[in-house]
Amino acid sequence: MSLRADDLTAKARIRNAALDLFAAHGVDATSLRAVAAAAGVTVGLIVHHYGTKEALREAVEFAIVEQFAETIASVPLGSYPPDQIAPERDRAVAAMLSANQAIVDYLRRAILDGSAERGDLVSRLSRLSAQQVHDLREAGVASTKHTVGEQVVTIMVRQLGRLFLQPLVDRIADEFADDTAASTRPHLVVDVSH
Repeated sequence: MSLRADDLTAKARIRNAALDLFAAHGVDATSLRAVAAAAGVTVGLIVHHYGTKEALREAVEFAIVEQFAETIASVPLGSYPPDQIAPERDRAVAAMLSANQAIVDYLRRAILDGSAERGDLVSRLSRLSAQQVHDLREAGVASTKHTVGEQVVTIMVRQLGRLFLQPLVDRIADEFADDTAASTRPHLVVDVSH
């Protein structure tokens, strides 16, 4: 599954509409009727493809994780010097998130309001990061001096930390907008050291 605009099957339109609405209003506040209207389909077709709103939410989260996986795979081993693979993958993830505001909003809402526990989105993204660590280790690109868990935390914080903290930075900058020129607006850089 992907979230690309050219993915026009009814099932994909339903999933994409659900992503947009879940990101904007939350899963609990979004009805299947609203998803159907946004996707241009009937509620019956949603039930036919997904069964329940919970299954639709799971499909949205699966598509988000797939988008992360495709983005990471777009920077294959050997495409950069070994010490540049992780930073290039981080840049690719940042670019993907920048181009997909609904994913950003969904992640913020799901993780910060605790609803991610229901769908295990954090676990899915963590498993994807762990697979990335294993692949990089097998290729001799990642260090083995830290545990896989420590490396997964590092990846997750690098890739998602800015996602959650940049709105705080923006809000503070807005409070002092008269003191800050647009060209010097602060942009958060998140890193983890051991």
